[in-house]
Amino acid sequence: MRTLQDAWFLIRGELRGDKLKLLFTLLFSLFMFCYLGFFTGLLANESVSENQQNMMVDFMMTAMLPILGFTYSRRSFRYWSENSYTKMLAYLHSLPIPVSAILCKRKIQAYLSFALNGIIFFGLMYALGSDLRTEISFLSYIVFALTWIGYGFMMTGVYIAIEFLCNGKAYCWLTALIMVLSVALSALINLLGGNLLFYSLSVSKEYGWLSPLMWGTLLAGVISIQLFSGWTKRRLKKRDLV
Repeated sequence: MRTLQDAWFLIRGELRGDKLKLLFTLLFSLFMFCYLGFFTGLLANESVSENQQNMMVDFMMTAMLPILGFTYSRRSFRYWSENSYTKMLAYLHSLPIPVSAILCKRKIQAYLSFALNGIIFFGLMYALGSDLRTEISFLSYIVFALTWIGYGFMMTGVYIAIEFLCNGKAYCWLTALIMVLSVALSALINLLGGNLLFYSLSVSKEYGWLSPLMWGTLLAGVISIQLFSGWTKRRLKKRDLV
C-alpha cells in the first residue's frame, strides 16, 4: 500500500511540474498515435477488403502495439545522446523513495498510457475501416483490441527492464533489435501461410468475450510486467547509475 502511495506521489509531482512541457507531451502523443492509428487502419482495412494476408500489417501490430504504453517527451528523444532515463532514475534513486515505488510509478504510467493511446489507436482503426466494420461487430472489435493490448503488456515488461537497466545507446540498439525481430516474426508467419491480423479477428468474432486468446494475452501481459519488474528491481541494486 505504501509503495502505491509513493508511486502516486511521484506521478502527482510530475503533473504539478512544467505545464507547457506536459501540454507538449500530450499533444505530441496524440499526434503520434493518431498517425499510427491512421496508417495501420488503412493497411488493415485494405487487407480485409481484399482478403489478402499482408505481412506489413502484422509488423505494424507487433512492433507498434508495445509503444502504446509510452508517453513521448523531449526526454524520450534525448535518450541516445543524453542518457536521460538513467539520469532521471539516478535522481529518483537519491530521494527517500524505494525502488519498488519507482517501478510501480512506471507500471501505472504504462497502464494509463495504454488506456489513452489504445482508445486513439484502435478508435481510428475502426473509424477508418469501413470494410473492417463490416467484417467484425463493435463488441467483437473491442475483444480484438484487448487481445492486442494484452500483447502490448507482454512486451512492456521487456521494455521496462531495458529502460531501467540499460544506458541510452544500449536501449536504442535493443529496441532496434526488437523491431528487426518483429519483421522476422511477421515474415516467418506469412511464409507459413498464417496472418496474425486475420487470426486475431477470427478468434474475436467466434468467441467474443469468452475469447481464450484475449484472456490469455491479458493474463500473460500482466504476469510479464510483474515478473520483469521484479527481476529489474533485483538487478537495479547492482547497477551503477553514475
